[in-house]
Amino acid sequence: MTSTRAAQAEAYAAGLQENVYPGRGIVIGLTPDGTRLVQVYWIMGRSENSRNRVFIEEANGFLRTEAKDPAKLTDPSLIIYYPVKHTNGAHIVTNGDQTDTIYDALQAGGSFESALATRTYEPDAPNFTPRISGIVDLNDKQFAYKLSILKSAGNTEDQTLRHTYAYEKALPGFGHCIHTYAGDGNPLPSFQGEPALVPLAGDAQEIADLYWNALNEENKISLLVKTIRIEDGASELLVRNKE
Repeated sequence: MTSTRAAQAEAYAAGLQENVYPGRGIVIGLTPDGTRLVQVYWIMGRSENSRNRVFIEEANGFLRTEAKDPAKLTDPSLIIYYPVKHTNGAHIVTNGDQTDTIYDALQAGGSFESALATRTYEPDAPNFTPRISGIVDLNDKQFAYKLSILKSAGNTEDQTLRHTYAYEKALPGFGHCIHTYAGDGNPLPSFQGEPALVPLAGDAQEIADLYWNALNEENKISLLVKTIRIEDGASELLVRNKE
């Protein structure tokens, strides 16, 4: 079973290298030694406005996107946000300002799911980019982590499709990956199916290398790896911005 699982995970990671534009992506899983939960998040871009971004870590452990060259920023609405925040043992990672929606809901006693019930896909017709989100909550004794995608039905405004995937157990050396697009196109086709099993081998640096190197050289922008120690909740961020 383990060898089959490893082969499946490696195959998906290898496939990312062939995908010119998976868009923004989230991976959540567990280090091989089982001591740290991991969150990976990357951003990509095709337009000058989308590519004009970097990840900036704040002193409190939050992370925001920021214009690399403020003079070239034309529309901040969907590209400037906090991908990473945490509160009371809950570590949030998303591809948009729904990070704040989840953060505020948790602080008010709500849940990951109730927060996302108030949101929908991004208003960027004709793509209607999915909102992808993930959470690791060390206080949740039932689930190790959750992933969510909110997307349009067939690039139309007819319906919002809402899928949440809750993983009761994290598997050492593996994670699950979800990204905004199935690949390049016009309009961009949304991610399909369940989050994919992917490898999380080695330390944060090795994990960063794996996914950074798997992303299309022209379109990748920034990537982060966050590790959360299960024993005491201590977290560390590793950030990589394209030069």
